[in-house]
Amino acid sequence: MKKHIAVLAGDGIGPEITDGAITVLKKIAEKYGHEFTFEPLLLGGCAIDAYGEPLPAITTERCLKSDSVLLGAVGGPKWDSLPGDRRPEKGLLGIRKAMNLYSNIRPAKLWSALADASPLKKNLVEKGIEIIVVRELTGGIYFGERGKYVDESMGETAWDTEKYSVEEIKRITKIACELAMKRSKRIISVDKANVLESSRLWRKTVHEYAEQNYPEITVTDMLVDNTAMQIVKNPAQFDVLLTSNMFGDILSDEAAQVTGSIGMLASSSLGDGTRGLYEPIHGSAPDIAGLDVANPIATILSAAMMLRDSFSLTEECDAIESAIARVLDEGYRTADIMSEGMKKVGCREMARLIAERV
Repeated sequence: MKKHIAVLAGDGIGPEITDGAITVLKKIAEKYGHEFTFEPLLLGGCAIDAYGEPLPAITTERCLKSDSVLLGAVGGPKWDSLPGDRRPEKGLLGIRKAMNLYSNIRPAKLWSALADASPLKKNLVEKGIEIIVVRELTGGIYFGERGKYVDESMGETAWDTEKYSVEEIKRITKIACELAMKRSKRIISVDKANVLESSRLWRKTVHEYAEQNYPEITVTDMLVDNTAMQIVKNPAQFDVLLTSNMFGDILSDEAAQVTGSIGMLASSSLGDGTRGLYEPIHGSAPDIAGLDVANPIATILSAAMMLRDSFSLTEECDAIESAIARVLDEGYRTADIMSEGMKKVGCREMARLIAERV
């Protein structure tokens, strides 16, 4: 199989972790007889420095011609003073929109070798944690109308709009239902229907769509504030968690932390076709950039998801996940998941060890 992969390394630790994922993908190609080519492109702060904008036209053009996209991370304090439409994060939102990627799937899994790394008490994690967050990606408050004005009595004032349509809610519900059918046939839909009109439409549409098209699935509603509490109180109750753009952004990071380290969590962003964007859910961590201490596993797992979900290479995906489990079982750890008695390694060495065990 021949596949062309666009690589948006981005800022901070982005180049290090994407290099780690490429190391593993090259080993997969060698072992299974595939041909992967990698095209580096600029996105985020590095693109601002080079082109004066976070998403250059050439990056969009080449990503749309690729078979899939591997992303590192964007942003950092260097660009914090820029106006909102020129910040690095605008490039990330832009490429998702350009690729029409409306669903973000974020698995939060507690690896057995890392059970002690979870900040939760042992009795809360002994049943295991594997939460699949299905987050709507191109609607809601992140893409709604916004503005600023000066109020005579209150001073400078800013506003953002949360807006969803029935069709946007239906298509993300379909993604969640397809996942749930392969798992426990249970979905918890998260909203704020006691306050927000958009959440009331969300709740109504999710139930109507699931009942009409997936009658075997049980849909339960949960308010977002209660969900945040329940993730740390009883995480084992969750399987597929469906929610909006902003709520999903927040809850997936919380779910990641209860599994031990945000450096272990991958994600995929998909639309109607097979081309997707795969990235770790952590940030660019500029304070440790270039020190070879970052954890590349989330990015490597994102690459594994790419093999499975965009290229239909299930065996190859499983090989990467098995290699990661083996390395962890052997006691190798990067700094973020380090514990007493383990063997500390850097970013490059962790990627090499995983590739070696593929």
